[in-house]
Amino acid sequence: MPTALVTGVTGQDGSYLAELLLKQGYKVIGMVRRTSTINFDRIRHIQDEIEIAQGDLLDQLSLISILQEYRPQEVYNLAAQSFVPTSFSQPVLTGEFTALGVTRLLDAIRIVDPSIRFYQASSSEMFGKVREVPQSEDTPFYPRSPYGVAKVYGHWITVNYRESYDIYACSGILFNHESPRRGLEFVTHKITSGVARIKLGLSKELRLGNLDSRRDWGYAPDYVRAMWLMLQQDNPDDYVVATGETHSVREFLEESFGHVDLDWQEFVVQDDSYYRPAEVDLLVGDASKAGRQLGWEPSVSFGELVRLMVDADLEYWQRQLKRDAASSA
Repeated sequence: MPTALVTGVTGQDGSYLAELLLKQGYKVIGMVRRTSTINFDRIRHIQDEIEIAQGDLLDQLSLISILQEYRPQEVYNLAAQSFVPTSFSQPVLTGEFTALGVTRLLDAIRIVDPSIRFYQASSSEMFGKVREVPQSEDTPFYPRSPYGVAKVYGHWITVNYRESYDIYACSGILFNHESPRRGLEFVTHKITSGVARIKLGLSKELRLGNLDSRRDWGYAPDYVRAMWLMLQQDNPDDYVVATGETHSVREFLEESFGHVDLDWQEFVVQDDSYYRPAEVDLLVGDASKAGRQLGWEPSVSFGELVRLMVDADLEYWQRQLKRDAASSA
């Protein structure tokens, strides 16, 4: 039975990846930080099937100890400070986790067992102010946030350890990928949850920032499959993972509200406080290399993704209403 260590296992991608690895017959070790408010909601249904190990990307000794204890053959580094607006208010902390944390983990692998296969979660935010459309593995980076800058560091230190120490290290340059497990702070889930609340009479408006930003949105379970495929190849490499389509926040709104027969313009309020200091206007990926070498392709369309998320939020808020009604009866 192969063993895989997943950092960030309690996040959207970590939970879907843990499910995939379990189905593939892995022993899964999920690394979590020791905090007073660990949220296991996304992995509650598989918590008895995985092992939880306490570690921290800020503490290299904890990483070395986990690698020595569990001896994984694969390590997937999904942990990061991953919310772009927070990276502007906490740029140093973002750098510690999202940039230097990658170095600490790679160096722990170098010290303990250089044969471990390593996956680094890179990001389309590294392209930022894009130099070409669509963006491929060869597109120059121009990050527009502390998060994007930190991800560029994490990406290149992964390349550096691959070339310097012959470690099997891959970076997946993943474009936006969503699901019902996406954090509510992200615009997609903020929209679909807001739509459900408005439809059910729980809210009257939805406040958003830039509606013209365009993103390449895919389905998270498709993207974690690409992560796993990267570590199954003969040679390590870096891959863009994307749908190849771009849609604006405005289109996301139209699709979401239209699914419940509402006009988004009656409920959405643009709020300057939600604009970034430096905007990323257009992201769309060229995943042809992943298609050729990994045999990967997305399985869920933009419209299907939006409707899936809206339906999940409608179900969630309907359950909350029933609980509230039962508790007050």
